[in-house]
Amino acid sequence: MILEKGYFFTGFPGFICNQLIRQVLKRNEGKGKVFVLVLPDMRQKALSEAKEIVAEFKLEDDQIQIIEGDITVPGLGIPDEEQNHLAKQITHIFHLAAIYDLAVPRDIAYKVNVVGTKNINEWVKKLPNVKRYTYFSTAYVAGKREGKLYETELILPKAFKNHYEETKFKAEVLVEELKREVPITIIRPGIVKGHSKTGETIKFDGPYFIMNFLDRLKFLPIIPTMGKGDAVVNLVPIDYIIEATTYLAFLEQGAGKTYHLTDPKPYPVSELYRMLMAELIKKQPKGSLPLSAAKLVLSLKPVRKYLGVEKEALDYFTWMGRFDCTQAQEDLKGSGIQCPDFRDGISPMISFYIKNKDNPAYQIKII
Repeated sequence: MILEKGYFFTGFPGFICNQLIRQVLKRNEGKGKVFVLVLPDMRQKALSEAKEIVAEFKLEDDQIQIIEGDITVPGLGIPDEEQNHLAKQITHIFHLAAIYDLAVPRDIAYKVNVVGTKNINEWVKKLPNVKRYTYFSTAYVAGKREGKLYETELILPKAFKNHYEETKFKAEVLVEELKREVPITIIRPGIVKGHSKTGETIKFDGPYFIMNFLDRLKFLPIIPTMGKGDAVVNLVPIDYIIEATTYLAFLEQGAGKTYHLTDPKPYPVSELYRMLMAELIKKQPKGSLPLSAAKLVLSLKPVRKYLGVEKEALDYFTWMGRFDCTQAQEDLKGSGIQCPDFRDGISPMISFYIKNKDNPAYQIKII
């Protein structure tokens, strides 16, 4: 008897997770069962999202099963009787749940990103039918290391830019160690932005902090540039991340590998800034503001809140790391999947931002 595929996801009903579920179902022609681990207070939102997916793919009502639990609890907080039932059905695990906020306090980041991943790992080891465990890390586990950064490396840097990077590094170390026991694929995305064609995203962080800054200072006659002109910010649209992850997660030679899903041809910070300014407020930058001065200004909470910018984001404007994504590019050959040019996606990105910039649901709470 051939076991029906069973796909287990953490991070639902988050935007990246629900898009990944759709892509996995599309790739597998709607076959197999989907299991989503959901915090109890997210159950109603999860039910609503699950109904949309069921209707979209014309699935049976029981093809998506919502499981209440918590990755920060041993055994994921799933009752024993449900554990036994699940264990036999799950063939593919996608672990996306994490705290992504750059300004997150260390204890919260550690509990979710490190302890949560340790609990998932221990749980996965008990599953008898695992074909692949796909873990969502970040390319920025490199911390403050600079120069060329390879997919085959996992080197402890001298320092990290924030607690998000530090805890994701520690979590990836745990997953890397598990590669000896379980077929694992580690995905390291760059900074995720909205869909390359629709501009759709779930929250305005990363490059959207630049747009908040520009939009709120557009009344000024002169707006300066910030950061080193030769630094790059690696921005990757959500559709590339989803399509590439789904392909690599089911690719036979993807087992045991780590992939940088990053832009192979990223733009310098100065050029990104110029492109976003021209499209959003129809101006060009004049002069420059030293990063030290910008950080000093953003150390004032009222200024941060007014501009809609986390001061931690500024560290990426001067960081001189370059991600090598040769392994990902090589294994994606023949799939038709490639990272779109950032320039080609600017117009829909700006349009979506303008339409939703005043909706607090999209804006990050600045602390």
